[in-house]
Amino acid sequence: MELLELIHRRRSIRKYTAEQITREEMEKILEAGAAAPNAGGGQRSMLVGVRDAKTTRLVGKLNFLPFDRSQLIGGHVSDEQPSVIDDPNIRDGFYGAPAVVALFGQRDFLFGVADAFCSAENIVLMATELGLASCIVSRAEETFTTDEGQNLLKAWGVPENYICRAFVTLGHIDGDYPHAKPVRAGRVKIIEAKK
Repeated sequence: MELLELIHRRRSIRKYTAEQITREEMEKILEAGAAAPNAGGGQRSMLVGVRDAKTTRLVGKLNFLPFDRSQLIGGHVSDEQPSVIDDPNIRDGFYGAPAVVALFGQRDFLFGVADAFCSAENIVLMATELGLASCIVSRAEETFTTDEGQNLLKAWGVPENYICRAFVTLGHIDGDYPHAKPVRAGRVKIIEAKK
């Protein structure tokens, strides 16, 4: 697939089957994430791939805990792939995905969030190339604040000065592939030199 075609093909998927992704797929996805641009070439981020549906569900529930509907700006994401914003019955921040990549950065590093989201974009593009479903999920900073979350970080070997900045859920789509949304008018502009 050509790069621009791949970019246009990618969708945020929030409905997954129980089928797990393969270890080889996870390795390629992590390789793509680690190859992302990063501030100063410092490679300060850490990527943790989880291919255990039980653990992914646990972290998805921890991710949902701090979700506060009263703080929402905007009110609708998708009819085809509803988010926690659209459906108050969804209580899993990872939507039942069987796998996830957690993206960590140094706690006080100014570009940690930017580095994480550059990696996340590479990850979703690689997932799309592999025929997998994916979705970038935020609310990461608060996910591991509980004792249960802290125990996971220790088990995963995440350094104490690192904080989770983003997640990418991974799996196989349950249902039809969603349609593309049209680009909102005025979102893209080109400024040329005056002659």
